[in-house]
Amino acid sequence: MGSLPRDLLARVVSEGLLMVVAGIAAGLAGGLALARVAARFLPAAQMPGVLPVACSAAVLLVAAVAASALPAARAARVDVVQALRSN
Repeated sequence: MGSLPRDLLARVVSEGLLMVVAGIAAGLAGGLALARVAARFLPAAQMPGVLPVACSAAVLLVAAVAASALPAARAARVDVVQALRSN
């Protein structure tokens, strides 16, 4: 309450991006560790190249921005006084 709509949008999108970046980093670390373990048991298994991993991360980032920006933009258009009166 009392913040500008663009500030609300920026805050929600930045929090969403922070969660996605943390998830990508954790997934990358876990995937690399699992790939090394799998390579011991399956010598023919190969790790994916940089391009598929980077494209996957980019798709996740775009999806995260859309998933956080669309509801935030809708919430930014709500009149606060009207919303408080309805409850």
